[in-house]
Amino acid sequence: MELTQATVTDLLARLGPGDGYLYLSSALDPEGLSVRLDSRYGAARTLVLDGFTDPTVDESRGAALLLPFGDRAVTIRAWAYGDRWVGAGTALDAEGTERPVLVVAHRKVPEPPVAARREDRDVDWMERLLRITGWTLPAQRPDVDWAELESRLGTPLPSDYRRMVETFGEGAFDGFLTLNQEPWTSHRQDGLLIWAGTEHENLYCWRTEGDDPDRWPVVIRSFDGEDIPFDCQAAEFVCRVLTEPDHPFTMAHYFDTHWFMSYAEID
Repeated sequence: MELTQATVTDLLARLGPGDGYLYLSSALDPEGLSVRLDSRYGAARTLVLDGFTDPTVDESRGAALLLPFGDRAVTIRAWAYGDRWVGAGTALDAEGTERPVLVVAHRKVPEPPVAARREDRDVDWMERLLRITGWTLPAQRPDVDWAELESRLGTPLPSDYRRMVETFGEGAFDGFLTLNQEPWTSHRQDGLLIWAGTEHENLYCWRTEGDDPDRWPVVIRSFDGEDIPFDCQAAEFVCRVLTEPDHPFTMAHYFDTHWFMSYAEID
């Protein structure tokens, strides 16, 4: 079987929208399948390696993917995608032969908190973002040298942005809104620092007005050069575009359940 993205799409379609699994041909390369899924869904987390299950695996980390195999799983990796877990690897079949497998299961994420009102100034938007995305992993970049980076940029950076980078690391919200690991300065002559972007070529920036970066407003520079201001900080902006269908840059039309696609290897 030639393993292409079209092949993977066909296999996932065979599994349908609910929970399901497939034992695949022994001629199929399980590592090649994982590479194809990585390119779709970001870095996988390993649930089972050489027959040993990670003891920290629970519902929030894809445990439902292991149910069809019992103690027969050999290597299983998991990807989060909206309200779905996707898993691949190898497991022993009924005859005891190790074969590639593909498995999907429902992914449950806590209901996002009710949208905060504009006058609610004491909201911890990072805590909301963790709940919205169902993020349960340890901080991915806890040791960022912010002093060195801010010295190089010549400015301090907003605290919520620092927390986002430390917590999530490299990747994209809903596989779409990519979080820059340090701000881009290509529009600094316009008073903008770019903290995120999308494949639609919209740039998510701050207007660097005043000495307090925690008061910098978000500005979206669209692909056609228009600047659209928002009276909020970066973490609040991400929460709102993920969950509010009426937001001008909403992503809520595409997914009811949200996640962070990590680009780094997840243990």
